[in-house]
Amino acid sequence: MGQIRHGSATTTHAVRAAIQRSQASLAALSKEFGINPKTVAKWRKRQTVEDQKTGPKEPRSTVLSETDEAMIVAFRRHTLLPLDDCLYALQASIPHLTRSALHRCLQRHGISRLPDIEGDKPKRQRFKRYPIGFFHIEIAEVQTAEGKLYLFVAIDRTSKFAVTQLVEKADRKTAWEFLEYFLSIIPYRIHTILTDNGIQFADQPLNRNTAWSRPMRFDMICEAHGIEHRLTKPNHPWTNGQVERMNRTIKEATVKRFHYDSHEQLRTHLNDFMAAYNFGRRLKTLNGLTPYEYVCKIWTSEPERFIINPTHQIPGLNNDVTTALGGNVRWIDPADTGLNILSVRFRALPLLPLPAGLLNEFEADRRQSPHLGDLNTQIIFHLADIKSRQTCPETHSVLSTTLPRNH
Repeated sequence: MGQIRHGSATTTHAVRAAIQRSQASLAALSKEFGINPKTVAKWRKRQTVEDQKTGPKEPRSTVLSETDEAMIVAFRRHTLLPLDDCLYALQASIPHLTRSALHRCLQRHGISRLPDIEGDKPKRQRFKRYPIGFFHIEIAEVQTAEGKLYLFVAIDRTSKFAVTQLVEKADRKTAWEFLEYFLSIIPYRIHTILTDNGIQFADQPLNRNTAWSRPMRFDMICEAHGIEHRLTKPNHPWTNGQVERMNRTIKEATVKRFHYDSHEQLRTHLNDFMAAYNFGRRLKTLNGLTPYEYVCKIWTSEPERFIINPTHQIPGLNNDVTTALGGNVRWIDPADTGLNILSVRFRALPLLPLPAGLLNEFEADRRQSPHLGDLNTQIIFHLADIKSRQTCPETHSVLSTTLPRNH
């Protein structure tokens, strides 16, 4: 391996060794090696050819005195308090103490980390790994100026692919209708569904397995599709934590950030957000893949788990007009619309040229969406005057996709 020199070095180890062995004058060696005489004198005095460390010989604070440091070290060792608690307690005695100065002081003395106490914190357990097809389902409440709505959310435990639907009532009928809705959308087989013990999903625990208990439509649909319906332990909402966290993510991106004058505004924004999440948001837990990309990856390795090819759902140039709704895809037959395909690929890919003669007019209008503020930009593509089919001489379609700027 070659010698690694710092950026300002003008000599190598061989030159330094030659200087130390030579009996010639400083001027002669300076001329021979083309370096400054001071550099020759420096290496002649040294006993080694290695670079020495720069900076102070003993690290010390430029803000804290030795008395201050002694006080900090004694306080930390005696109390074993966390960094911020130490800061708040010591600032009364040391007014010029800052958080960064305190942290560097503790690092210099080797006490920046508190000792691990046996039994202080439980062992972290990994979630049991399941193949794709394990869905968590939950209901959340959201508000607009028109009143209250209920949000059904389903998220795959493994792929993180999510499905949402807004309804005006959260009862047993809307629950099984949502189940049928998302079963018709997911391209792979679902083997398990986990819900809470709400009356929308199950009988109350006291009424189960009794003379007056009756089968629920939700369970009947699960049984017909070979799906195991599991229930969380009563009063243990953290068992369904994945979908609870997804509810929070959706609310933070919608109702907690923006005001909606109507239910329709919320539905539009929710559809756009879920489409961007499923097809454009790269997740650390999926090693940088989007939920859709992860599903396609599983399709290549385990195609037997799938009902249809998931690549048909990509928002791009396919054989159908695809409309992303709530992170899902609704299929529209071109024969019914007279349209060839045009949809929006996420992550701002360049537009591809359309077949010659298909469009007389194509206009791309990029403008700020009024209800999304500065955080999002809405791209609206107008497809006008499509005359490629006699059955549909003029068709106008708008495919709108809202993408966060950081995507």
